[in-house]
Amino acid sequence: MSLTPIVVFDLDGTLAETAPDIMRTLNVILEQEGLAALPLGRARELVGAGAKALIERGFKVSGRPLDPETLERLFQEFLAVYARDVASSSHLFDGVLGAMDALLAEGFALAVCTNKPILHTRLILDHFDIAGRFAAVAGRDSFPYFKPDPRHLTLTIEMAKGDPRRAVMIGDSRTDIATARAAGIPSICVPFGYTDVPIETLEPDFVIQHFDELPAAVARALDPAAIVS
Repeated sequence: MSLTPIVVFDLDGTLAETAPDIMRTLNVILEQEGLAALPLGRARELVGAGAKALIERGFKVSGRPLDPETLERLFQEFLAVYARDVASSSHLFDGVLGAMDALLAEGFALAVCTNKPILHTRLILDHFDIAGRFAAVAGRDSFPYFKPDPRHLTLTIEMAKGDPRRAVMIGDSRTDIATARAAGIPSICVPFGYTDVPIETLEPDFVIQHFDELPAAVARALDPAAIVS
């Protein structure tokens, strides 16, 4: 069976600006626990490692200890609140649709590999009416492994019937870069996502400033001579 070249996208901070809805949900949890809401401007340092880490970071910023049992309770509450309104204040980044359609026209399969739970991932993709563009969608709970474990990425590629030798990871964080590197897959990152340091300092294979640049960057990433180590 012939496998298809594939481009795998992270979701939060890569395909879409989702921080407003994520931070709104976090603030519901903080305020019900008697803590002050945090401004959207804190999203870059808080968002990107999953809901549990988000809650832990939110409590740390607020200066309150958080025991494992309370964290699990708040995590379940967060998931329920978030599922009721995942994307009313979110939006796709400029150029995303055109870039995906260009890649599909060039014969690439597309997939999503995110540490967001699969329920919320699918709700967001459906909200933006883009689910049909993806051959596979994998969330944090789709496999026994999640990023930065490279098996999260390689199993997503396998699910999509993609060719791991002709695969590229698109992300916005050190987690995406580490995952791709461990899987032996080139990474392309955007600088407008959720990272607490400039993405260039994390040394992805390529950085694009706009999604209009993505098809050409994917072509370069799949040419070994073009990747500067």
